[in-house]
Amino acid sequence: MQIPAGELLKNINNPDDLKKLKPEQLHLVCDELRQYIIDVVSIHGGHFAASLGVVELSVALHYVYNTPFDQLVWDVGHQAYGHKILTGRRDEFITNRKYKGLSGFPKRSESEYDTFGVGHSSTSISAALGMAIAAKIKGENRKSVAVIGDGSMTAGMAFEAMNHAGITDADMLIVLNDNCMSIDPNVGALREYLTDITTSPAYNKFKDELWDLLGKLPGKKISRGVAHKIGEGLKSTLNSNSNLFEALNIRYFGPIDGHNITKLVDTLNDLKKIPGPKILHIVTVKGKGYELAEKDQTKWHAPGLFDKVTGEIKKKVFNTPQPPKYQDVFGHTIVELAEQNPLIMGITPAMPSGSSLKFMMDKMPARALDVGICEQHAVTLSAGLATQGMRVFCNIYSSFMQRSYDQVVHDIAIQKLPVVLCLDRAGLVGEDGPTHHGAYDIAYFRCIPNMIISAPMNEQELRNLMFTAQSDNNKYPFVIRYPRGEGVMPEWQTPMQTVEIGKGRKINDGEKVAILSIGHPGNFVQSAIASLKQKGIHPAHYDMRFVKPLDTVLLTEVLEKFDKIITIEDGTVVGGFGSAVLEFANENGYKPTVKIMGIPDQFIEHGTLKELQAECHYDTNAIIEAVEILVGDTSKNRVELFG
Repeated sequence: MQIPAGELLKNINNPDDLKKLKPEQLHLVCDELRQYIIDVVSIHGGHFAASLGVVELSVALHYVYNTPFDQLVWDVGHQAYGHKILTGRRDEFITNRKYKGLSGFPKRSESEYDTFGVGHSSTSISAALGMAIAAKIKGENRKSVAVIGDGSMTAGMAFEAMNHAGITDADMLIVLNDNCMSIDPNVGALREYLTDITTSPAYNKFKDELWDLLGKLPGKKISRGVAHKIGEGLKSTLNSNSNLFEALNIRYFGPIDGHNITKLVDTLNDLKKIPGPKILHIVTVKGKGYELAEKDQTKWHAPGLFDKVTGEIKKKVFNTPQPPKYQDVFGHTIVELAEQNPLIMGITPAMPSGSSLKFMMDKMPARALDVGICEQHAVTLSAGLATQGMRVFCNIYSSFMQRSYDQVVHDIAIQKLPVVLCLDRAGLVGEDGPTHHGAYDIAYFRCIPNMIISAPMNEQELRNLMFTAQSDNNKYPFVIRYPRGEGVMPEWQTPMQTVEIGKGRKINDGEKVAILSIGHPGNFVQSAIASLKQKGIHPAHYDMRFVKPLDTVLLTEVLEKFDKIITIEDGTVVGGFGSAVLEFANENGYKPTVKIMGIPDQFIEHGTLKELQAECHYDTNAIIEAVEILVGDTSKNRVELFG
């Protein structure tokens, strides 16, 4: 169902159409754009509060700058819905985050206005700086603008980029969207620093003086001389607590109201004339224009479908108890463990709600820490704690863990510190798409010495692995990976038991074909076996539990009995669990026919989990098909990578 746009918005098919409007019409466009986002997201879902907070900024940037010639880079991308609607994708926006539809994030292959693909935070300043340097080398008079939230500014990469920008003459603007939020409330000294700026009386005085210099007084016009005067005089007008950006040699302007479209347009027009690296600090409200989202910004970051009038978030109604999300099993279980073991601590980089570490933060705030969007720091902080005997659960999404790979190798594995790395969102994650799929952690951790890599098939197994990992018997870094979404056990709060490290389990005996699974896809195997049984086909099923160390005793038993084997995992088929099984078979002289099922060697786009698992050919139907082919197959010594 197409959603009708407002009278002005329906005629804006690109930024050139926007530029035809009079300045006094822009506030009407903002109202219509905000309403359109509310209308579409309430019916079709998606991220919500972040884009509402930057409606005025989205309109102002495309009104002032010559996009796409001028390069506009959005950080993270949750806030780019207005940008997408204004750049030719209004009518397609109902397909946002749907299978084969628009991506939920800026994406270069989707539009020329999406100058840089984003998904993980804090990349915008580096990317925009690269574009600005390239423009200067090529002699192109194009502007580069990076839009970054104050949450993303906490990451080290943002400071690395600003540190470099300050020694260049690159013509770039950084827009700091300050709303005191990422997904959860921001933490750390930077948050307090920005609050000081926005509430400082000295800054208000400074701001008035600055606008005078920019030509806001009657009869004044900006000139190179005035711009130079600004550059020379800034440091003397800043108060003693407000010199961070200036210390990096980036000219600072603001703070200004990010919801005043007139002020934004005037300011951006002025800043276009000032050369070199500069930062504009705007203050916004996440969820602006939708009262409930303004009041509870975390809840309304991505609320799902809702009634836009009442604000009621629509949830499925079930007649029977449903299994919990894996993340909530983690969150409640770590609290149980921490109540028994005073040395347990929890660490998360800015995802206390997403990882459910919030349960421990509420009960034990001194022992559960949100370190901001700083994955590298989270891992090395965990290592430091571990050197002092603390039993640390460092919870990071699988795709975000990629950002701290060196720290795992250098600070944890080499020193053989028993940090527990809980990888939430392992495997396909659905609508967030290729930037967020946790496809690679098995492969990139499996090659590191001293690592234990495990994956639970259900909630009980997750609890047992957590119990095992925190015990004094564990002396190694311990990875526990689990998927996004629900498990399979409504009655999941079972007593915790120690699991022998490197020990799998046989779930079903069988004949002709053995299926080896790791993690949650073992449940797909069980569903497939139930269907195959009706056809008189009885494959064996082994839940391996550990990718490293492999259960070599169990594997030897399988390879002695079966010459047809299927491996299944929710990770990449290249270098993953299936590869580990093949390596063991080869090293020990076995030559089975093996089919490796999992995520193929390509980037998987967005869609529902069921749609993507079917596309990658490792859902229940795909397993049934693979078994039937093998049972009727007489060829030998084949290896197939399914997907």
